[in-house]
Amino acid sequence: MKVLVKGAGDLASGIAYEFWLAGHQVLMTEIEIPLAVRRMVSFSRAVYEGEARIEEARGILVHHLEEAAAVMEKGDIAVIVDEKADIRTKYLPDVLIDGIMAKRNTGTRMTDAPVVIGIGPGFTAGEDCHFVIETQRGPSLGKIIHEGSAIPNTGIPGEIAGYTIERLLRASASGVMEPAAQIGDIVKKGQEVAVTGGVPVYARMSGIVRGMLQKGVYVEQGLKIGDIDAREKKELCYTISDKARKIGRGAVKAALYRERG
Repeated sequence: MKVLVKGAGDLASGIAYEFWLAGHQVLMTEIEIPLAVRRMVSFSRAVYEGEARIEEARGILVHHLEEAAAVMEKGDIAVIVDEKADIRTKYLPDVLIDGIMAKRNTGTRMTDAPVVIGIGPGFTAGEDCHFVIETQRGPSLGKIIHEGSAIPNTGIPGEIAGYTIERLLRASASGVMEPAAQIGDIVKKGQEVAVTGGVPVYARMSGIVRGMLQKGVYVEQGLKIGDIDAREKKELCYTISDKARKIGRGAVKAALYRERG
């Protein structure tokens, strides 16, 4: 199948990876300045680095459909800057997945492809997409929703090793992002881990820096800029999360279900 994934952050990349593993052609769209915190497992990194390798797959930045076709023909994932995913009208995907994770529908319609899948809150199966995939951690994670919507966003991140809101690093002020710690670093509670708009950002717990925005991007006060994991396992910084894998597998099953149906 020809697959188009809107968004190239960590969850969208986990979804793209599962489709790629299943042997499908994958094209991803992203904004001009990506703000993926878990950028080491996000194909959006290709936008500013030219390519991004995640486990066995490689995402390559392309600038037009012909270039994307050549990249996919070689077995790689193509990534293009296309905020509104206008390329879909030329690419004509069999499956379109909205993995932007905006917690609302930013323009996806059921008519965009033969199979349209919305990821998480903001979509209604049977109205603006064929299926919705549940993103809330718990027993329903990755569930295919045929009618209705996913569990509403609570604003509180899922618990990992006993921590929820403490895991997040948020910009202290609007301005340029300057990391003081790097992905993979072990930090202590109260340690300065970044500076945003000239104001320090301090860790609210001890652990390993699992995600951090790239240096030099402009951020708004309160924006999520990093993520700390108490498990302190370095491999977790560079591998797709269990959450992204379950969501990705759910999306692949939904696409095949629709195709067979």
